[in-house]
Amino acid sequence: QQEDPTSIGKNQTLGKVKKSDGKRLSVERVYQKKTQLEHILLRPDTYIGSVEPLTQQMWVYDEGEGLNCRDVTFVPGLYKIFDEILVNAADNKQRDSTMSCIKITIDPENNTISVWNNGKGIPVVEHKVEKVFVPALIFGQLLTSSNYDDEEKKVTGGRNGYGAKLCNIFSTKFTVETACKEYRKVFKQIWTDNMAKTGEAKIKPFDGIDYTCITFQPDLSKFKMQILDKDIVALMSRRAYDIAGSSKGVKVFLNGTRLTVSEGMRLKIKRSFHI
Repeated sequence: QQEDPTSIGKNQTLGKVKKSDGKRLSVERVYQKKTQLEHILLRPDTYIGSVEPLTQQMWVYDEGEGLNCRDVTFVPGLYKIFDEILVNAADNKQRDSTMSCIKITIDPENNTISVWNNGKGIPVVEHKVEKVFVPALIFGQLLTSSNYDDEEKKVTGGRNGYGAKLCNIFSTKFTVETACKEYRKVFKQIWTDNMAKTGEAKIKPFDGIDYTCITFQPDLSKFKMQILDKDIVALMSRRAYDIAGSSKGVKVFLNGTRLTVSEGMRLKIKRSFHI
C-alpha cells in the first residue's frame, strides 16, 4: 500500500523563515507549514539529538582491546536511532518471557545494520480502523504506538509514538520483517528515501517460530559522515554488551559471535552508565 509522504504526519508544524539580505520577505515565505516528516528532517535535534560530531570520553568495545574507556568522536543522533531498534528488541522480553535470542549485525562496508529477535512477533493483521497492516502502522506512520494506554504499567523503553520510525526517517533504506505464529503469516516491507517512499507489503503463509528483524542503512549524509567508522562501531558494540549483560535469559550475538559477559565486565558496564 503506497503512502503519500505529504500525509504521513497529520500534525502540521508552522515554522518561521529568517529574513535574508535585509529584504522584507512575504508573509508566505516567513511562515511556512511543514508536514511532521519534513519538520523531523529539518529539526533533527528535537527528535534524535545532535547530528553534529561530538568528542568525549566513553566506554566502548574494540576488537582486540575489549571493553575500554577512551575518547571517541561520534554523532549522538546516529547512536540514538540504532539504540531505538536495539531497545525495541530487548523490550520484547517483557512482552514474551520465552524470548531467548537477539542477533545484531553491523556491516560498515555495506553501511547496513540489522537487529533480529525471537519471541512474540508483531500481529500480522490489518488494523480495522487505519486499514493497513499493523507492522506498517508501527514502523511507517508517525505517532502510532502500543504504549498509549496509561492504565497499563510500563517497564519498557518506548512511549512517545516515534521510536523506531525515527530510524526509518533517518535511513536511506529500512526493512521490516516479522513472523507471527498466531496469524500464521510473515510480513515484509521496505521503505526508502527517509520514509518518503513505501514499498508494497509482502505477506506470505508461515508456520514456524515468531521473530522480528529490522534492517536499515542509515542516511550518513544526515550525520555528516561518509562511513560507519571505528568509533561509532565500537560504541554500538559496547551497547550490544550492555544488552547482553542486562537481559537475563537472552543470548545476544554480535556479527555471529555470542557475547559472554563476565562479572568483571558487568562491573565495567555498570560503571559505563556513569560516564
